This record gives sequence, structure tokens and C-alpha cells, in this order.
Amino acid sequence: MRTKPTHRVVITGMGAISPLGNSVAAMWEGLATGQSGIDYITNFDITDFPYEIAGEVHNFDPRDHMDAKAARRMARFAQFAVAASGEALRDSGLNLEQIDRTRVAVDIGTGLGGSANTEAEAIAFHQRGNKRLQTTLYLPIYIANMAACQVAIANDFHGPTTTPIAACATGTYAIGEAAQMIHHGDVGIAVAGGTDAGVTALNSMGFGVIGAIAEAGDDPKKAVRPFDANRKGTAGGEGCGVVVLESLEHAMKRGARIYAEIGGFGATEDAFHLTAPDPSAAYTSLAITRAIDDAELEPHDVDYISAHGTGTPQNDEAETLAIKNALGDHASKVAVSAIKSMLGHTAGAAGALALIGCVKTIETGIIPPTLNYATPDPKCDLDYTPNEPRRQRVDVALANAFGFGGQNAVVLVRRFTE
Repeated sequence: MRTKPTHRVVITGMGAISPLGNSVAAMWEGLATGQSGIDYITNFDITDFPYEIAGEVHNFDPRDHMDAKAARRMARFAQFAVAASGEALRDSGLNLEQIDRTRVAVDIGTGLGGSANTEAEAIAFHQRGNKRLQTTLYLPIYIANMAACQVAIANDFHGPTTTPIAACATGTYAIGEAAQMIHHGDVGIAVAGGTDAGVTALNSMGFGVIGAIAEAGDDPKKAVRPFDANRKGTAGGEGCGVVVLESLEHAMKRGARIYAEIGGFGATEDAFHLTAPDPSAAYTSLAITRAIDDAELEPHDVDYISAHGTGTPQNDEAETLAIKNALGDHASKVAVSAIKSMLGHTAGAAGALALIGCVKTIETGIIPPTLNYATPDPKCDLDYTPNEPRRQRVDVALANAFGFGGQNAVVLVRRFTE
């Protein structure tokens, strides 16, 4: 049996919908200057509600990205995906009339899918005596695979269309999975990332009762404090991150602008608990190690880590240990930052937005800060880039993402050199 050649995988386009703005440029401006998109929730009435803060997407009109009929047939998480994919494809410069659309993969995952719409539909269905739907196309609009499918429909793509669901690790997993498809020659192009729009009363209560949501305090923008000794939780969030991946040969042939190269991918499973990380960090550190090994690099080659950094006590402590286990003595020399201190926890989109942030860090030489870091924790003793952005050349970056159920995913991105 003939063995397929392997292919280098490069990033040629990026798109974002986020609490800091509805484009990559707007999001990066906020991250690079240490702005917070976390505030009091407006998606629902928080009067007498115990969990008050989130990173919401504002000023998003789906009709700016699709016609009104298409918008009505999409849940918000899918609208985000179509919008971010559109930005990423335009940014890539691909001429869609000149490519083989059967060799374009769409790999866009979600953690919460259409749960916001399902919540509203269930209430309306009950109010109608369980006899009539509010939305006739309820099922095909709100099921989880529809973000990826709507992106394929919008662009007439006919390659494999997949929807990984890996909780908070979803976006990272989707990008790593798509990169592997290109690496092994199954497709030449992939549109990959993660999306979620689950800031609802039910979801907020669900996260809150397990101790994951920080109290608003006097200033909601200061509530999320990753790696700080006084951290008390995260904030829910929504958004979407999408990248266009290509084989190096395909990108070079058409003269594409190349942002960076996907160097490696690592994925593991804690198999420990529904929501808590394994305190030994054995398998989170293994995911980091596998991403570095996949890139054929060494721990000392890593310059920057975009941490999962939720701001919850157990997660931050376990992630710190995972970085130390994987990088050894080099861990103390690596810049780490937690952009959830600015975006909130965007669930299935989080890892994809972190990866985009890593690419912009390589491109600009700016490391985003970890906001609200004031009191060191002896168990979290790395360089977390506290409060202010830093200028530093970065050639190799890791995007960490660790999800409920113990799913861990890490993508290594590197500066592109021929």
C-alpha cells in the first residue's frame, strides 16, 4: 500500500466574533491593550438573579452577514459561525470559484449549541399546552452540527463537515482535527474553529451552582482574576473564532499571505471527574507534551502559552502544574496569559479565540495581559503577564484548552518560515 505524503499546515485567514468586538482587528485591539469585555448581563433580566456577569457579544446583526431569511433559519451560535467564517475566508484571499470545493473541510464545533433557543422554545411549548411549536424548524435550526453545516451551505463546500463537541476544549480540538486532515492529505483547505452563544438564565445558573461563576463585586470588569490567590470563578461568555487552514503547497501556489504554521496538536482525557480537573495534571501535561512532540520541538522552544486560565481555584492550580510538568525548568521562563480575564469563558469558542490570539502575538510581538492579577498564589507561581501587555518576540506559542468531562486539547502554532 502506497503511503500518502504529509503536508505542512498553515493559517491564511482568521475571523472572530467576541465580547471585545466583531472582527479579529477589534478583538485584538482589546486584548493587546488590556480591555475587558466582561460586564453585567443584558441577554436576560438579572433582577434577583445570583449570577450577574458575562462576556456578551454586542452590536451583532446577522443581516450584516446573510440575508434575513437565512438569519431566521439559524440559531445565534450558527449565525456567529457564518459571520466569522466569512471574515476568515475574505481575509484568506481564496477565490472560491477556483478551488475544488470537494476538498474543503468545515470543522466547527460547539459546546452548548442551540441551548439558548432550546430554553426559549421549551418555555413557549409549555405555555402552548405542549401542542404547538414556536419555531417549525426547531430541530434542524438548533442542533449542534448546524454551525458547521450552515457554513458549508453558505459557501457551497462539499468536503467533510464535522462538529466536535468537547466542552471548553471544542475550538482547539476542531482546529487540531482539521489540521490533521490537511496534514494527512485528506483535504487541501479547512475552515475550522468553535462557536457558542449560551448566555442564558438556565446556563448561567448551571455554571453558577457548581461554583464556576465569579461574583460581580463593585466592578464586573475586575471580577475574573485568573491565577490570583483571590480568584473565585469565571464569567460566562459567547463568541466564535474561525481560521482558514491550507496545505503549504496550496497556499504557496496561489501566493497566499501566511500568518503562521500549525506545528502540533495534542489531545488527552483526564477520565477523572465531570467538572473538576485531575489535580495531578498528568493528562493535561501530556496533551502539552504531545503538541510539542508533534511539532518535533523541545519544551525550551516554547515562548508563550495562552492559558485555559478560567479563574477557578482548581483549574488554575492544575494548569500551572501541567505547564510545569510538561516544560520542566523552562516553565518559569515562559510568558503565560489568560485572555478569559478579558473575554469571559466563551465555551466552545474559547480555544479558537485563544489560537487567534497566539497568531496575533506572533505577528505583532505583543503578549496580552492577565487582567486583575494582584495577589500571588504560591501554587500558581509562573509568569502570568500581569495586568499590562508585554512586547516580546514570540516564535512558538501554545493554546491550551481543557473541558468538562476531562477533555484536553493543545495546539502549537509557530512563526512560518519556508
